[in-house]
Amino acid sequence: MSEQPSSFIERLRTIVGDDGLFSEPQQLRLYMYDGSIDRALPIAVALPRTAEQVAGVVRLCHEEGVFLTPRGAGTGLSGGSIPLCGGVVLSTARMKAVLAVDTENQTVTVQPGLVNLDLTKHVAPLGFQYVPDPSSQGACTIGGNVAENSGGPHTLTGGVTTNHVLELELVLADGERVRIGSPAPDPPGPDFVGVVCGSEGTIAVVTQILCRIVRKTECVRTMLAAFDSCRAASEAVSAVIASGIVPTAMEMMDHPALSAIEAFSHAGYPVDAGAVLLLELEALREEVEDAAPRVVEICRANGASEVRVAQNDEEREALWKGRKKAFGAMGRIGPSYYVQDGVIPRTRLPEVLERVEQAARKVGLRVANVFHAGDGNLHPLILFDDHDPDQAKRAIAAGEEILRACVEAGGSITGEHGVGMEKRDYMVLQFPKATLAAFTAFRDACDPGHTLNPYKLLPSGLGCAEGGKRQKTMAQMQELAERNAAVGDAY
Repeated sequence: MSEQPSSFIERLRTIVGDDGLFSEPQQLRLYMYDGSIDRALPIAVALPRTAEQVAGVVRLCHEEGVFLTPRGAGTGLSGGSIPLCGGVVLSTARMKAVLAVDTENQTVTVQPGLVNLDLTKHVAPLGFQYVPDPSSQGACTIGGNVAENSGGPHTLTGGVTTNHVLELELVLADGERVRIGSPAPDPPGPDFVGVVCGSEGTIAVVTQILCRIVRKTECVRTMLAAFDSCRAASEAVSAVIASGIVPTAMEMMDHPALSAIEAFSHAGYPVDAGAVLLLELEALREEVEDAAPRVVEICRANGASEVRVAQNDEEREALWKGRKKAFGAMGRIGPSYYVQDGVIPRTRLPEVLERVEQAARKVGLRVANVFHAGDGNLHPLILFDDHDPDQAKRAIAAGEEILRACVEAGGSITGEHGVGMEKRDYMVLQFPKATLAAFTAFRDACDPGHTLNPYKLLPSGLGCAEGGKRQKTMAQMQELAERNAAVGDAY
């Protein structure tokens, strides 16, 4: 770094103002973690209110070779917003405005710090909704959703974040502001919006999003089906979709999860069941009224001991409250949990769930399963004590075993939580060397200095560069890490 740490901090302060900079130790500790299990302390936290301020912070970090970690609400589950190498955290939490609503074109322009649920609340009186609905939607932000390409229970038919983002305003690694995408439904040229969605803050910082909204459906029917085992519930999932009916949501919870959720939320779940399916149908009234009895019949034919259909909005909300609060409820049965996010073909659910259980037993830990069964997006929660380093190591080992099982079954290491730092070195399980090299080349082109969210997404944070180039890059990254550590120590 070309200047003293205190001078760098003061230059940050001139960009974002006194109320836009955190640098006291007790403030910084609030930004050293997300929803994953790792921790790292930044040297400063910038909270800009405008795109101009974002560009100023990014430009300063670029000029001084200081690492920059973009952050939304910090609800991520793969370590994406952890400042692994120190440096500056750039939080977009104060940029939370709805800038424009266009009902004719069914779009909304928002800032990245807008909370996901607040977007739907804003357009609901107009008869619209925003489809992607992560379980953390009451806290997570649209900008964070773009970074992770988040999904949610209702994306089985509607798609994930990238399917509902049309245009983005970005700040590139050198501080330049650009706009990509188009309000047009199918614009010409490369899909750069699709590249940024899921890039986890490694190639740009998002400052504005043009979101697609859809009209609320005429009829919604929610039902809960109880089964003796996860296998029976899994077979019902495949049978429902094989019948030609595709619910908007198909969520599964196993017995350990049910016990914790019911004690926490009192949603009315049958705690004696081996597993339950939470299913939801949305369509025209005639379609729903035709499909709902068929779904009930299929569930019973596949061993459901009980099928309960919500009779009103209050019952429906109670059923969903339990599912949405599931992760928080795990505190009832364990001090902490390590959640994975693998994806598999739904027809492979029974065998992979057995491998999940085997992986947990192998390391002597318990596991609870709460996941999107309709699209095979698993979320095994490995329960452990985070004050016990040995248990933490065993939880990570079980997580790796689970991801290997997902890839071997023809799936993926992530569906919606991203790669972050927790799964970056597992990318080699899924992608060949040439593909990882292409990913790395694109990232190098966007951020040659690797200052944006370093050591995330790609193996070892750098990808598969070979020989002298790799050694040089590693040396540069190590030098920058040492500089940032010195800044932190000095401040």
